[in-house]
Amino acid sequence: MKLRLDLLEHLTAEDILEEAVATNHRFKPEPLLSKTGTGSLSPTSTEERAKEAERSTALIQKLRMRANASGKPDTTPSSASTKPSTS
Repeated sequence: MKLRLDLLEHLTAEDILEEAVATNHRFKPEPLLSKTGTGSLSPTSTEERAKEAERSTALIQKLRMRANASGKPDTTPSSASTKPSTS
Protein backbone atom coordinates (compact mmCIF):
# COMPACT_ATOMS: atom_id res chain seq x y z
CA MET A 1 0.00 0.00 0.00
CA LYS A 2 1.26 3.45 -0.87
CA LEU A 3 1.60 5.75 2.10
CA ARG A 4 0.14 9.24 1.72
CA LEU A 5 0.73 11.14 4.95
CA ASP A 6 -1.17 14.18 3.67
CA LEU A 7 -4.35 12.05 3.55
CA LEU A 8 -3.81 10.21 6.84
CA GLU A 9 -6.18 12.42 8.82
CA HIS A 10 -9.05 11.29 6.57
CA LEU A 11 -8.41 7.57 7.16
CA THR A 12 -11.10 5.81 9.21
CA ALA A 13 -11.12 2.62 11.25
CA GLU A 14 -13.35 1.10 8.55
CA ASP A 15 -10.66 1.74 5.91
CA ILE A 16 -8.04 0.02 8.05
CA LEU A 17 -10.33 -2.92 8.79
CA GLU A 18 -11.09 -3.38 5.08
CA GLU A 19 -7.39 -3.66 4.24
CA ALA A 20 -6.71 -5.95 7.20
CA VAL A 21 -9.48 -8.33 6.14
CA ALA A 22 -8.25 -8.28 2.53
CA THR A 23 -4.73 -9.37 3.54
CA ASN A 24 -5.56 -11.56 6.55
CA HIS A 25 -5.36 -14.82 4.55
CA ARG A 26 -1.59 -14.35 4.16
CA PHE A 27 -0.77 -14.47 7.88
CA LYS A 28 -0.01 -17.98 9.15
CA PRO A 29 0.60 -18.80 12.82
CA GLU A 30 3.56 -20.99 13.69
CA PRO A 31 2.82 -24.36 15.33
CA LEU A 32 3.98 -22.99 18.70
CA LEU A 33 2.12 -19.68 18.42
CA SER A 34 0.86 -19.88 22.01
CA LYS A 35 4.46 -20.20 23.28
CA THR A 36 6.36 -17.94 20.87
CA GLY A 37 3.69 -15.42 19.91
CA THR A 38 5.04 -15.28 16.38
CA GLY A 39 3.80 -16.25 12.98
CA SER A 40 4.80 -15.79 9.39
CA LEU A 41 3.60 -13.98 6.30
CA SER A 42 3.18 -16.10 3.19
CA PRO A 43 4.45 -14.67 -0.09
CA THR A 44 2.05 -12.97 -2.48
CA SER A 45 1.32 -13.82 -6.06
CA THR A 46 1.40 -11.39 -8.95
CA GLU A 47 -2.41 -11.32 -8.93
CA GLU A 48 -2.47 -10.46 -5.22
CA ARG A 49 0.00 -7.63 -5.78
CA ALA A 50 -2.20 -6.27 -8.58
CA LYS A 51 -5.26 -6.41 -6.32
CA GLU A 52 -3.31 -4.67 -3.55
CA ALA A 53 -2.34 -1.87 -5.95
CA GLU A 54 -5.99 -1.50 -7.04
CA ARG A 55 -7.16 -1.32 -3.41
CA SER A 56 -4.46 1.22 -2.63
CA THR A 57 -5.41 3.40 -5.59
CA ALA A 58 -9.11 3.17 -4.69
CA LEU A 59 -8.38 4.12 -1.07
CA ILE A 60 -6.29 7.11 -2.15
CA GLN A 61 -9.14 8.26 -4.42
CA LYS A 62 -11.63 7.88 -1.55
CA LEU A 63 -9.40 9.81 0.85
CA ARG A 64 -8.83 12.58 -1.70
CA MET A 65 -12.61 12.95 -2.09
CA ARG A 66 -12.97 13.14 1.70
CA ALA A 67 -10.24 15.77 1.84
CA ASN A 68 -11.93 17.83 -0.88
CA ALA A 69 -15.31 17.50 0.87
CA SER A 70 -13.78 18.79 4.11
CA GLY A 71 -12.42 21.84 2.29
CA LYS A 72 -8.75 20.91 2.45
CA PRO A 73 -6.89 21.38 -0.84
CA ASP A 74 -4.98 18.43 -2.31
CA THR A 75 -1.26 19.09 -1.84
CA THR A 76 0.09 16.43 -4.18
CA PRO A 77 2.47 17.47 -6.95
CA SER A 78 0.16 15.86 -9.54
CA SER A 79 -2.65 18.25 -8.62
CA ALA A 80 -0.43 21.35 -8.65
CA SER A 81 -0.20 23.53 -11.71
CA THR A 82 2.53 22.51 -14.11
CA LYS A 83 2.66 25.80 -15.98
CA PRO A 84 6.16 27.27 -16.14
CA SER A 85 6.76 30.43 -14.21
CA THR A 86 6.93 33.62 -16.33
CA SER A 87 8.87 35.71 -13.83
